[in-house]
Amino acid sequence: MASGPLELPVIDMAKSRTHRDEISRSLVDALENVGFLTIDNVEGLDFDILLKSCKWFFEQPHEKKSRLLRRQWNQENTNMFRGYFPVIEGEPSRKEGFEFGPVYPEFDRKTTRAAWIYEENVWPEEDGTLAFKTELTKAFAIMHNTAMEILRLTAYGIGIDENAFISLFDDKPLTTFRMIHYPTWESSPPEVCLLDNGKVITTPEHTDTGFMTLLPTFGYKGLEVMTADGRWAEVAPRSTSLVMNIGDVFSRMLGGRFRATRHRVVDIGTDRFSFPFFLEPSFNADIGLNFMTKYTGSGPEHIPELYGPWVFHQYKYVKKHFEYRVLPDV
Repeated sequence: MASGPLELPVIDMAKSRTHRDEISRSLVDALENVGFLTIDNVEGLDFDILLKSCKWFFEQPHEKKSRLLRRQWNQENTNMFRGYFPVIEGEPSRKEGFEFGPVYPEFDRKTTRAAWIYEENVWPEEDGTLAFKTELTKAFAIMHNTAMEILRLTAYGIGIDENAFISLFDDKPLTTFRMIHYPTWESSPPEVCLLDNGKVITTPEHTDTGFMTLLPTFGYKGLEVMTADGRWAEVAPRSTSLVMNIGDVFSRMLGGRFRATRHRVVDIGTDRFSFPFFLEPSFNADIGLNFMTKYTGSGPEHIPELYGPWVFHQYKYVKKHFEYRVLPDV
């Protein structure tokens, strides 16, 4: 049974310097008790450009998008991890997406473990409508910097060094920026997507796998989160704010103190667009259990674990995302 629209706790980034104690307390409280929150006033982020970029890309002819398909769908292409993935009929997750990540020109591909993870981005041919690559690269930097400030506030709020989490992202983080188009169901959805209340799923319930998600929803409805009492609630849409939540890895590092909240997307009867920024640590970042022990000097023993092998195992074998099933093991 779904509840009414849910107004998430709001973090105003314009006050992150002037009201640091208040903002950090509110942030930690939201992560402990809700797991989802709203981020307002992200300086420099142009939501109109992001939405225009989504619509422009997904309106391109299939032939043009197919040049960017991952190799599993177009054997003529070499990109395996970045680029375009199509709607796959019969999958319970009904979406197509285009994703890109940071570029690290100075590293040795011959000796780098799983060098395919650091492949070059592929970009669509532009037609003068908008500066697609330039605008999205700019937005990536803004999102990353916003995420780093949120992590400083979070660390401050739980009483450890503000930069405690920042080092996880120092050496070639695996962050992904993904634009998504959710087309409506054109035929009968799989039975697993049909809910008792008449709603139809376009993304099944899940927790995010990585560290943190910052999500422009552009005011579209459809995102639902599970509340603490086990009910589904629709997130009240806001056009120029980010929805933030954390993933499994951040939650487990802190022993479950912060909530990786289950959520889903339901069909809204029309095309829906979103643009999640999946903040992910470096391949070799230590995301092992009992992270806090390193900073408090007490508690259960910290158990080191590398992020890269952990997260790609989750993608491929645990959560079995259709867009990652054929990636090599790491």
